[in-house]
Amino acid sequence: TNLNSPKSLDLKINSKAAMCFHWKSLQRQVRISGNITQVSDEESDIYFNSRPYESRIGAWSSDQSKVMHSREELLKKISEFKKKFNDKKNLPRPKHWSGWCLNPSSIEFWLGDKYRIHERLKYNKAKNNWKKEILYP
Repeated sequence: TNLNSPKSLDLKINSKAAMCFHWKSLQRQVRISGNITQVSDEESDIYFNSRPYESRIGAWSSDQSKVMHSREELLKKISEFKKKFNDKKNLPRPKHWSGWCLNPSSIEFWLGDKYRIHERLKYNKAKNNWKKEILYP
């Protein structure tokens, strides 16, 4: 992601975050909470280089989440970066592009059931172990 995006700027101020995966058709959900850390340059490079060329050019061209006056402005930047980085195999990662890693401190598993009598299990990290709790629906 772009380290200058609102998401990244928020994470730099408050490194706590959560992610939720919900599968309505399966009546399942997983929620993970913890602290965020920025991934290493090496890990960022590996992931960046695994992306399609056009996506990597997009990372150079987009001032993510900033106001854009016209789509042509973006298309012009894309064209300019394609000329600058015309070797598709040798396109460096922008310094403002990296990733974030969620280091879990709790993981909750939810299983939907009739009449909202769901099953919920929560695991909280305590030093090097995980403590299991059963939660009311």
